[in-house]
Amino acid sequence: MKPTDKKANYKPAEDREKDLRLALFRIQKGRAHSGETKVTIAAVAREAGVSTALIHNHYPLIAEAIREVLGRSSRASRDGKRQDLIAERKKSSAYRHELEELRARIANLASINEVLLDEVRVLKDKLSDLKIVDLATKKSIK
Repeated sequence: MKPTDKKANYKPAEDREKDLRLALFRIQKGRAHSGETKVTIAAVAREAGVSTALIHNHYPLIAEAIREVLGRSSRASRDGKRQDLIAERKKSSAYRHELEELRARIANLASINEVLLDEVRVLKDKLSDLKIVDLATKKSIK
């Protein structure tokens, strides 16, 4: 292959991008020269006469435009996932706050429970032993 053969096949980036956009447009409108009917990166590459690697590596905006047509835009997907993450973080924060409140309530109830258990023990002792005198009333319990 002669060095001039490579240059004969070379197109400026702007022209190549225009060819890729036209290929995408033709496929979308059902007028593809290559008979492509479904919009994919491979179909656009075949229609424009280039490799899929060229689109992926040198024309990421074209690849993104193709993904948008397919409804699989990486930017839209990323933005959607980011919004989902923010919503989940808010939920997680609310759950942590609720958990802290519930732990405080449990500690308070455990304290009240201990006091009540102690009172129950004292009252049972008073009932079982007739010799215990209630100091508040200074009477003998019979």
